[in-house]
Amino acid sequence: MTDQRNGGDLVVETLEALGAKTVFGIPGQHALGLFDAMGRGNLHFVSSRVENNSAFAADGYSRATGEVGVLFLSTGPGALTSLAGLQEAYASGVPMVVVASQIPLEGLGARRKGMLHQLDDQKASAANVTKSQRLIQHASGIPSAIQDAWTEAISSPQGPVWIEIPQNVLLDPIMVPPVEDALAEAADNPPRVELIREAVKWLSTAERPAIIAGGGTRRGRAEKSLLSIAEKLRAPVICTPGGNGAFPWTHELSLQSWIEDRHMTDVLEDADVLIVVGSSLGEVTSNYFTFEPRGRIIQIDAEPRVLESNRPGLGIRADAGQALTALDSALDEALSATAAAPDWHGTTPENLVKESLAKVKARLEEQDLGKELKFMADIREAVPADMQTFWDMTISAYWGWSCWDSREGQFHSAQGAGGLGYGFPAAIGGAVGLETVGKPSRVLAVSGDGSSMYSISELATAKQHNVPVTWLIVDDGGYGILREYMVGAFGKATATELARPDFVKLAEAFGVPARRVAPEDVGDALKESFAADGPNVVVVETLLKMFGPTHLGD
Repeated sequence: MTDQRNGGDLVVETLEALGAKTVFGIPGQHALGLFDAMGRGNLHFVSSRVENNSAFAADGYSRATGEVGVLFLSTGPGALTSLAGLQEAYASGVPMVVVASQIPLEGLGARRKGMLHQLDDQKASAANVTKSQRLIQHASGIPSAIQDAWTEAISSPQGPVWIEIPQNVLLDPIMVPPVEDALAEAADNPPRVELIREAVKWLSTAERPAIIAGGGTRRGRAEKSLLSIAEKLRAPVICTPGGNGAFPWTHELSLQSWIEDRHMTDVLEDADVLIVVGSSLGEVTSNYFTFEPRGRIIQIDAEPRVLESNRPGLGIRADAGQALTALDSALDEALSATAAAPDWHGTTPENLVKESLAKVKARLEEQDLGKELKFMADIREAVPADMQTFWDMTISAYWGWSCWDSREGQFHSAQGAGGLGYGFPAAIGGAVGLETVGKPSRVLAVSGDGSSMYSISELATAKQHNVPVTWLIVDDGGYGILREYMVGAFGKATATELARPDFVKLAEAFGVPARRVAPEDVGDALKESFAADGPNVVVVETLLKMFGPTHLGD
């Protein structure tokens, strides 16, 4: 059979024709046709140890490179195990093509034939975490289905698309000739002309315009237009955790990413016109739904369900890049040299930004957070300006959402769905992707001891593929943020303390160099680790606190 082409070859050939270079996943019985075909192709396969981590790795690959992440899954338990990782990609708008195997055709239709891994309707399980789901029943349909899935994945709102192929369709000999070319172009998603015209009308007379830049700004590659619009309007800009890096951190109009701070909420509430790009104004962005705007809102998002989901406003369904390009161009014509300067109750927007950041700093300094501020500053100083970083759901990451200046690198975190275990496998995928496209590939992953146990098995993956990822594990002996929440709410914490391994010895057991350092030495340890080859681990045992929440009042 080794010389006979099958359905698996059509999958591999089509993916290669579309530009795929790397695939993440784990082999499985029903998927063997895929893996046999990869042996005849040129795709690089990265074998994870848990399917959920394979999904995170494909997500990280896509975020780091801007390309489509590709994931191969086995049937039943393998497919189901990936779903939490796919939820993060779906929530954050990360383009992925997921190819899952299926039981043979004769077992489909919810007939209970007792086949291994059999589910009544496997693709229905993925309906909540992917843009669409397709079942391919004939080999001749494979190339077009994958091409369509790729197109859908890269069309805004971007996201993962699910394809499943039965075992016999992958294995049976085919008459279909080799795939020679495949074309997938993102569907156009421009803003409606009359909506841009109305938005310009609002902004032309605004005295206190402001902008919230969400994750969609980055996905739409709208950074250049965002900067141009902000400077034309002299509008303060704040980034959400997902939007971190969309606007220059040190710009005189940058409110940075302190979106959870009441001082920033006050500014945004006072804006007479607020542009919200690529954000639902959800829980974090609205400072836990305490945000009560007094002005009008212009909301731009590629996902129509997001528009006005939390606040009424002028909803513009469009790709962020296309929308801001159109708005920027229209403002050129509408704003005259004699237009009134912005007036924030007698002060300039630049002074307002400076004063607001000073208030945030003063609030933090009142809370005895010197250790935390130094710890984050030391990490930032150690990380090269262009290095990409991947953050798990841990206290360090929550600090990073607000205080991390991504500079020329990119900040990636799991705030879309908020599941544990993202940081390390996503960083593995990111490093593999950067190496594939010929860019500096050393990356940083940051996890807590609790979240690190979700992906500890991927030390084997990092070692096997010699992936240049440095993994910082901040060990506080439990689920630190949940401990804080419970003590704050109930006076004591329950079920938050964890038995954990000696992370240094565990990493070394995988053949991965590791060290344990004091918090004050984290910067030097990271610098040395960044200069090494392959994967390595830095463990810091310390208890970090979060800054006091402002949405609960004083």
